[in-house]
Amino acid sequence: MIPILLPEQLRSLDVASCERLGEIALMRAAGTRIATCIDELLPRGGRVLAFAGPGNNGGDAFAALAALGKQHERVVLELPVGKRSAARSDAQERATASGVRTIAWTETEARDAALARAELFVDGLYGTGARLPLDVTVRDAVAAIVERTLPCVAIDMPTGLDARTGAVPGIAVRAHLTVALGALAPAHLLDPARDFVGRLVLADIGFPPELLAAIPPRFVTFDGASARAAMPQRDERADKRSAGSLLAIAGSAQFPGAAVLCARAAARAGAGYVTVAAPASALASLRAHLIEEIVVEIPADLQKASALLRDLETRHRALAIGPGLGLSDDIGELVRERLATTNLPAVVDASALFHLAKHLDILRGRAAILTPHEGEFARLSGEGSVRPGTRVERLRAFVERSEITTLLKGRDTLVDDGSRSYINPSGTNALATAGSGDVLTGIVGALLARGCTPFQAGALAAFWHGRAGQAAQRQREIGVVASDIIESLGNALR
Repeated sequence: MIPILLPEQLRSLDVASCERLGEIALMRAAGTRIATCIDELLPRGGRVLAFAGPGNNGGDAFAALAALGKQHERVVLELPVGKRSAARSDAQERATASGVRTIAWTETEARDAALARAELFVDGLYGTGARLPLDVTVRDAVAAIVERTLPCVAIDMPTGLDARTGAVPGIAVRAHLTVALGALAPAHLLDPARDFVGRLVLADIGFPPELLAAIPPRFVTFDGASARAAMPQRDERADKRSAGSLLAIAGSAQFPGAAVLCARAAARAGAGYVTVAAPASALASLRAHLIEEIVVEIPADLQKASALLRDLETRHRALAIGPGLGLSDDIGELVRERLATTNLPAVVDASALFHLAKHLDILRGRAAILTPHEGEFARLSGEGSVRPGTRVERLRAFVERSEITTLLKGRDTLVDDGSRSYINPSGTNALATAGSGDVLTGIVGALLARGCTPFQAGALAAFWHGRAGQAAQRQREIGVVASDIIESLGNALR
C-alpha cells in the first residue's frame, strides 16, 4: 500500500530528508518534476505565471520555472516574504540567471499586466502546511487565480484546502494538475478537496525510502501496481474450494437480483466455489440466472435454517450476508443468530446492516467488515447524516466505539479498522447504478474467502470495484449497469 502522511508527518519527513541530502538538492529535484508537468500541459511553450508564497512552497515555484526551457515566457509573482531559506535563495538565483522575471505582488500595474498575459498558472502559495483561514494577501492571490479560467498546476496542494481533512472552508485554487512532492496527504484523495486537486501526480523528489518507511502511516491507498501486488494468488495445486469458497446469504422474492450480482461478482473476483442460500420465494429467479454457482433453500423455520447454514459454513471459508434479504423480523432474527455464532470472516451489507443496527456488539472484535453507504451509516452510528469534510473523523469514532472494521461507501470510499484508514482513489460515477453495492459485497466476500483480512479485503475490493467501473465506462460511456462492472473485473487492474 502507498502511505498517506499527515501534514506534521510530511514536515518531519522533509526535515529528515534535508538533513540527509540537503534542502537545495531536494528543491532542485522538486523543480525538475514540476517543470516536467508544466511542459506536458504546454508542450510548445507558453506564458507561465507562478505565484510564490512566503515559504519553501514559493521556493519550489522559482525552482520549477528555473528548470523550464526558454521556449516558455516565465514570470513569478512574489508575495511578501521574510527570511529566505538557503534553498529558496538558490532557486531564485537560478531562476533569475535563466531569464525568469520576478514581480513583487505590490507592483500592481506590472502584476495586472502579467495576469492578463498568462496562459498557465503555477500555485506555489502554500503547500500541505497551510494555515487556514488564509491571510488577506494570500486570499487575494487565490482570488486572482480563481477569477481566471486558466489551467493551473498546484505545487504539493492547491491553496485553500485543509490537507488533513479534505475540507474546503473558503476560497481555494481549483487546479488542473497537482504535483504531490514525495508523498501524499489525505486531502489529495478526500472529498470535497479532491475536486480541487485535479489530476494527481506523485513525484519522487529523492526522499530516502527508509525515512518514509519509518513513519507509521495513519492513512494508506492503492494505485494499480500496489493493488496488483496485494492481490492474493492461487496456489498452483488449488482446487475450487481451496481457491476460495464463499457462502452468500442473500436474496428474496422482491430482490433476487441482489443475490445474483453478489454471487457473480464473487466468482469473477476469484472465488472458486460460491453458494447462495436464499428463501424459497427467490429460488426460481436465482437458479435461472446462476449457472456456475450453487443455490440452496433456507427453510422458513429458524432452527432448521440455522442448522442448514451452520452445516454449509463448515464447507466455506467466508460469509457474505445481506444483499436483497429484506427487512422482515424473521430475517432479522436469522441474520443476528448467524452472525453471533459463525466462525467465518464475514462481510455484512444492505438488509443485514438494518437488522444489526442496534446489535453491533454481536460483531465486536470479530473478523468482519460492515459496508454501509452514508444513509446506512447514519443509522448504524446513531449520529445522523455525515457532513462534508467529516467522513474520516465520523468513521474513526464509530470504529473505535464498535470495534468493527467498516467500509464507508462514497466516491472517496474509506475503510477503517481502528488503527489505519484506507482512502480509495478509484471512485467513479459509473458506480452510481442499482446493484453496484451488491457487486462490491461479492468482491469483498471473495477476497475474504481467498485469505485477506477484513481491512485488506475492503481496501482491495474498493479499489478493484472502482477500476472495474472505470473500465466499464470506457466501453459504455452512458448506461453502465452493475453486471457491466462484474464483467470488467478480470482486466481492471492491468
